[in-house]
Amino acid sequence: MSIDSDSVLIVGAGQSGLAAAHASLQQGLRPVLLEASDRPAGSWPRYYDSLALFSPACYSSLPGMPFGGDPERYPRRDEVVAYLERYAAALIERGAELRSDTRVEAVRPVGESGTSGFLVRLADGRELTASAVIAASGSFDLPHRPALPGLDAFAGPVLHVADYRSPDSLPGEHVVVVGAGNSAVQVAHELAAERRVTLASRAPIRFVEQRPLGRDLHFWFRLTGFDRLPLARAETPPASPVLDDGRYRRALREGRYTRKAMFARLDDDHAVWPDGRSERVDAVLLATGYRPNLPYLAGLGALDADGHPRQRRGLSVTHPGLGYLGLEWQRTPSSNTLRGVGVDARRVVATLARHLRGSRRHARV
Repeated sequence: MSIDSDSVLIVGAGQSGLAAAHASLQQGLRPVLLEASDRPAGSWPRYYDSLALFSPACYSSLPGMPFGGDPERYPRRDEVVAYLERYAAALIERGAELRSDTRVEAVRPVGESGTSGFLVRLADGRELTASAVIAASGSFDLPHRPALPGLDAFAGPVLHVADYRSPDSLPGEHVVVVGAGNSAVQVAHELAAERRVTLASRAPIRFVEQRPLGRDLHFWFRLTGFDRLPLARAETPPASPVLDDGRYRRALREGRYTRKAMFARLDDDHAVWPDGRSERVDAVLLATGYRPNLPYLAGLGALDADGHPRQRRGLSVTHPGLGYLGLEWQRTPSSNTLRGVGVDARRVVATLARHLRGSRRHARV
């Protein structure tokens, strides 16, 4: 089945895919969203129950639709899901096409480096052809599990935060949370209400005040232009600080949970710390981030040896009709957020639209 030359095929209908669809409509293109799950909300329905955004509602919307409600509140997970579903419905009314329960298995080039488009094979065996493809499948389905000494032989449960929902997800009295980012601290704080919690990390936690001078940090980001600041290309993205309204640092200071340097190893059901001391651990929770989930591009030659896309600011350096959205630190500090992905989408789709128009002119010659 072919998709017409004015269409762009978007893999994923989470926040990045929906932003891509909006930008495509703005360019006069017809977006076709392929979503593996049963609804257009990406990974949001599967985040832990207590998750709240780290930015207020007024800084947490996609292009063309404000979040609504109290602009200074920090929306919860289910509010974000409902917002994304409303956003998708509005896009469909404008001509976008959404195909849910549709998993992409592989993308292959048609012509040299995709100069004549792409062949997209779906999990049910069907095939589509498209002139342009945007990979917006995120990273939630590829959680990073670091090679920590003894982790694979640990006697208790080891859970990544991608599979954590609430304190009921973990048994036992003593939980070690591995990580130093927002999710690690937020979950450690939640668990500490009823468990003994140790936060283990290679570097100290770097807290940043969430509301300096009475205004949310994102107000200052927008005022100073920090959110729009293009990043220098880096092999390893910088670590994000923990946004804190005071409660996380206070809980740490009061000993409600503790922070230690990364354990030297796990030994059966014990953690051995760098100073040689050993203590029993009932469960380990990894809040160690994610990696781009792009297995369907493995045979295209668009990824490096580690599975990362060969791209610059969201545009493939190997295939001119291929774009990416939602990569961590793709172009700016806000690239993988509700507030920032729309700017990236506009730039990526504008370039792909020029590519499609150029391809059509070349075909007529």
